[in-house]
Amino acid sequence: MERCFVDPVKDLGDLLSTVEKPARYAGGEYGRLARIPPGAQEGDVLYMAAAFPDLYEIGMSNQAARILYNRLNRIPGIICDRAFAPAPDFENLLREQGLPLYGLDTGISLKDLDLLCFTLSYELGISGVLSMLGAASIPLRAAERGESDPLVIMGGPCVSNPRPYGRFIDAFWIGEAEGGFFELAGKMAELKRAGQGRAALLSLLRDHPSVWMGGKEKAFRAVDTAFAERGADAAVFPVPSMKIVQHHGAVEIMRGCPSGCRFCHAGIWYRPMRQKDAAVVAREARAFIEEGGYREISLSSLSTGDYSRIGGLLETLTREFSPRHVSFQLPSLKVSTFSLPILEKVSRVRKSGLTFAVETANELWQLAVNKSVPRDSVVSIINEARKNGWRGAKFYFMIGLPPGEAASGPDSPGEEEEIVNFIADVGRRTRTHFNINVGPFVPKPHTPYQFCAQISEEEAKNKLGYIRARLKPLGHKVSTANPFTSMIEGVLSRGGERVGELIEEAFLQGCRLDAWDEFFKEDIWRGIFSRYKALVSEILSGGENTGEKQAPPWGCVDSGVLPAYLRREYENSQGSRPAKPCAEKCTHPCGICPGRGRIAENAGSGGGIAGPASTGEAGTGPLRQNSVPGNPPGPETRRIIFSFTKEGSAVWLPHLSLIEVFSMTMCRAGIPVLFTQGFNPLAKIDFASPLSVGIAAEGEIATADLEFSIGADEFIRRVNRRLPSGIAVIDAVNVSIAFGAKKHSAASLLWGYEYRPGRAAGDGAADRVEAAREKEYRQRRLDAGEPLSALRRKAVLAKRPVAAGAARPEGLSYFAVYREIYGINA
Repeated sequence: MERCFVDPVKDLGDLLSTVEKPARYAGGEYGRLARIPPGAQEGDVLYMAAAFPDLYEIGMSNQAARILYNRLNRIPGIICDRAFAPAPDFENLLREQGLPLYGLDTGISLKDLDLLCFTLSYELGISGVLSMLGAASIPLRAAERGESDPLVIMGGPCVSNPRPYGRFIDAFWIGEAEGGFFELAGKMAELKRAGQGRAALLSLLRDHPSVWMGGKEKAFRAVDTAFAERGADAAVFPVPSMKIVQHHGAVEIMRGCPSGCRFCHAGIWYRPMRQKDAAVVAREARAFIEEGGYREISLSSLSTGDYSRIGGLLETLTREFSPRHVSFQLPSLKVSTFSLPILEKVSRVRKSGLTFAVETANELWQLAVNKSVPRDSVVSIINEARKNGWRGAKFYFMIGLPPGEAASGPDSPGEEEEIVNFIADVGRRTRTHFNINVGPFVPKPHTPYQFCAQISEEEAKNKLGYIRARLKPLGHKVSTANPFTSMIEGVLSRGGERVGELIEEAFLQGCRLDAWDEFFKEDIWRGIFSRYKALVSEILSGGENTGEKQAPPWGCVDSGVLPAYLRREYENSQGSRPAKPCAEKCTHPCGICPGRGRIAENAGSGGGIAGPASTGEAGTGPLRQNSVPGNPPGPETRRIIFSFTKEGSAVWLPHLSLIEVFSMTMCRAGIPVLFTQGFNPLAKIDFASPLSVGIAAEGEIATADLEFSIGADEFIRRVNRRLPSGIAVIDAVNVSIAFGAKKHSAASLLWGYEYRPGRAAGDGAADRVEAAREKEYRQRRLDAGEPLSALRRKAVLAKRPVAAGAARPEGLSYFAVYREIYGINA
């Protein structure tokens, strides 16, 4: 089989400058794992791709997609690339150029894969699935695919009801990939080596108990029973070169949640609660820091505060890593697990915002949904946080939650009034203005509210309007979700096979990336909902709350949680009766334990975590940075000046991304960079001049201030081994700046540039251009018909610092100017 490969830098070239954020499509990141070995034969390799149906900056932030990519590339005989949904401008560009959507590592066309594996984390992502299939020329419908097409597999929390997507997907993996998918992928690789084709692979999938596909009665959710016992397994790679939505290392410290919030699909779907040992968490954090270069680490879970001995873990992590200017975030803290010592630990290096997911403001309603957020506790936390330098907070609420009969009397205030009263009172008592986010509740399958009616669009609009009108005048910022978008989510999450017709019709009429306001085409979806009015109404009404009707569409999936438990929890909700947290010896079993796994808690406090990171490259050496964050001034400043190239895929990186690339590279290379002081310390790396996206460079200039000097050759060696493709340091020198001497920044010494001559100049001397005239110079060459790729910046030139009114100095080498000012160290 002849496979098609795309090299975006060569095949698209300057055309990449016509799309927004071309770095999304250029690849070249540090730590890419998918590589085709030289001489590999067709039957030797099972070609796969971990695909996320949204833009690069969303997909690269997704933990599940990163786990798939890292784990699959360790399996012998498998090459797993990465792919993300194209924005409409890039989708159009590919179509105009006759090119397919491709994997970012190898460039393989998605159509030429053996398996294309999607992770669907939110319902509106399905339009991204179809756009990726279309951009790769893969038939949208599974029934229309043949031997030359890949098998399309989908997993993720949204396939807890796979039927709405069944017409597009060949097979669904139900549950956690660690619960058997990687072993299954290994068997598929063996089949490929044995000469078997698509039909044999599909048959193997069909026979697995955790795979569902059309015609199969039931699939059983896979659970990672070794989550708590497995050693450090950080999904570090690749490290994105451009800024992504969650640009930090994410260490999953707990899967599942003990809280039992009745509205929460994830809380049910990922049972039982399993906690990693504190020593394993620390080793994974170290991998993200030393191998990835991250200085912000998120300790992620559904409810991080419920992790046993979280205080001891934080103390150990901050004691070891805060001298390296590494901060830790706890993104999912409940009010009941907040404490001042925890706040102090997470703010030791940099302060992120406080977030309170209150959901519903009335305390009886909180009992109904089994999530208590006492108002007095919130006030106490905010007041304590303000004393320690925190200034703002964000609140999340939902409208349309089933309130329970005990809390919904005729004289009870509406939920919108309760939200307004809650925020107004907390704001007055803390003298603080907040960011408020409110959205409609969408009932989900496999939860106690799976058969409840969803709030209507009209009622939701009225309640959201009431909240905005009363909180904005008080100085609070209010953001609200689109109620119509929530209706689409509701239809997709609880619909049956006929919903596939709506999805396909919306896509064919031009819907793409529906989760983005800028791409969402509400008029198209409204027209479709109007034509399918009866079906939409039936789905959103939810049917009988008892669940005693015919099996729902998601009845083909066994989550492991007993239907009787869900019915009992719904009845408890109606009576505003709380449930106790999940525990090893519980009195209200849900059915998960012991059949699908068992509860596992962290037994250690986080002490004794020394040891190597779990993966990666040897030879980085220990970081020897100052033990006090902020690096107070010493007797002299040790500065290294270096020049570097920016070519190939790297030319599409914007300047702010380049700054982050070098900051993270210095961290993983063990370079002892100094940091600024303040709430958000930054590495002291200074660039002489930004370089426009799309222009190659042969001698850019930057400097870094160091805690202690490192030899120029050692600096170049360490840094170049850890830079993304297309960037390389070519020269470096050290200088010492005496205490009290003027510290000339690279930008303050900028004179101009040397450019490779234009076509008319042939092989003549380089063009020397003053900085103030660079834009005019480049535009003149572009107007003359030269391509963007012909504008190569050969060097960045410096000027001697001179007194005001002195003659303009000629452009000189930065190294020469620094040598004149400070002298050069070895």
